[in-house]
Amino acid sequence: MTPTTLVAVATLEAVHVEPEDAPSARERLARAARHRVTLAVAPAALYLAVRELGLLVLQLMADRWGEDVARALTSWDGQWFLGIAEGGYAGVPAHLVDAFGRRSAETPLAFFPGYPALVRWVAGLPGVEPVGAAFAVSLLSGVVCAYGLAQLGRRVFGGSRRAGLVLVVLFAASPMAVVLSMTYSEATFCALAAWSLVGVVERRWLLAGLCCAGAGLVRPTAAALVLAVCAAALVAVWQRRDGWRPWAGALLAPAGLAGYLGYVAVRTGRWDGWFAVQRGGWDSRFDGGAATWKFALLILGEPRSVLELATVWFLVVALALVVLGARRGLEWPLVLYGAGVLAMDLGSNGLMNSKARLLLPAFTLLVPVALALARRRTGTAVAVLAGLSVFSAWFGAYAITAWQYAI
Repeated sequence: MTPTTLVAVATLEAVHVEPEDAPSARERLARAARHRVTLAVAPAALYLAVRELGLLVLQLMADRWGEDVARALTSWDGQWFLGIAEGGYAGVPAHLVDAFGRRSAETPLAFFPGYPALVRWVAGLPGVEPVGAAFAVSLLSGVVCAYGLAQLGRRVFGGSRRAGLVLVVLFAASPMAVVLSMTYSEATFCALAAWSLVGVVERRWLLAGLCCAGAGLVRPTAAALVLAVCAAALVAVWQRRDGWRPWAGALLAPAGLAGYLGYVAVRTGRWDGWFAVQRGGWDSRFDGGAATWKFALLILGEPRSVLELATVWFLVVALALVVLGARRGLEWPLVLYGAGVLAMDLGSNGLMNSKARLLLPAFTLLVPVALALARRRTGTAVAVLAGLSVFSAWFGAYAITAWQYAI
């Protein structure tokens, strides 16, 4: 058995303990204590087990292709985030350029400040280097996200503790979950998004708004989260529920995203400054999905690589999961958020190689799958989750070693 399988068996069985014949009071207390400890550490243990499997496979793939693991985990956007963390927007190393090999004072503004700011704070601790700080922030963010997902899976309609743990594994075993272990901002964004949506489901509007505001400083994907949180808060206001708190949540939610976009607008001297930087440096803009459709038809008709063909099918599966979530009665703000993330991914003409990675924050699409697997026998659930974990480990390692282009 893989480490992931062993941890999954132990934790999933921990939430479904069969009774034994007349244990003593001391044995019952000891068992209850072990059970509570197991449940407390289960989200972190499962998440870390799956990600450790990914890193082990990455090491094997890196050796096969003559790559350095640390270099692979800090490549592409990771270099930009490290550069911003070390020198700020004005002190990014000169060798970092946009997709056209150009560089201006505005080019680094394409990258949101939340993740590099956290890295910089951690790197300020005695003896901590920026690269180590970046890995630590990604690791801790992933663990925080795991607990948010476990809570989300427990609190949704039809949810359970077991469903929450399954959701954690599904997220950690997403096809491009390797970026959760890289110096990328996805882990931090997903942690904030998960807890913001927990706030929505539990009607804790201050939590929802504050976490959404934080997410808005990390990735532009926060636009989908802002939409979901504000829509849910406004419905609560219309239904006259929860007093002033939905108003506070709705006002807080867009603060981070609007604040950074406003900052870039002032820096560039134009209201659409951030979008202009994206267009000028990476030819990235919203085209309603025309480029994605063209790419999908090209790859399905004439497959050129494993990554590109898999990316098209991941997008198709994501579309199917949106429909599944809506039909299964998943809470509509969760469906709206997942659909929003997917719409932003499909609608952008940006780098097609990145579309699988950009799906990672759409974790709410996995909730119906988690609910279904949680109702299956432990052996069945573990087998499926172990298989997905192995595939994710291989695919992620392939994407940053054998695949020669940016992700």
